[in-house]
Amino acid sequence: VHLVESGGGLVQPGGSLRLSCVASGNIFSINSMNWYRQTPGKQRELVAASSSGGNTFTRYGDFVKGRFTGSRDNTKHTVDLQMNNLKPEDTAVYYCNADVHDGSSWHYYWGQGTQVTVSS
Repeated sequence: VHLVESGGGLVQPGGSLRLSCVASGNIFSINSMNWYRQTPGKQRELVAASSSGGNTFTRYGDFVKGRFTGSRDNTKHTVDLQMNNLKPEDTAVYYCNADVHDGSSWHYYWGQGTQVTVSS
């Protein structure tokens, strides 16, 4: 199973970006699909978490404050993260994470990450 993120880049403060993540491979079922982020020297933190098996995002990091919206398409094994009103402190590598059943057992998988830089 592979997770591939896309959509990162350089954006000015107040701007928007849309991240996407697609899961592929030997997928029998996906429980949760989530977004995390990490900056150098800090622990990886939750950005947005989807409901188990559902297509809604039920939990966001406190720093989101209504600026980000997650969406999920279970038929395509994709999740998106629409990020608005970006701030310099949102600069980080953003990772997709999924809890996947490959037909025999459950495993957590991570993507390689996509860099988001918010700077003027």
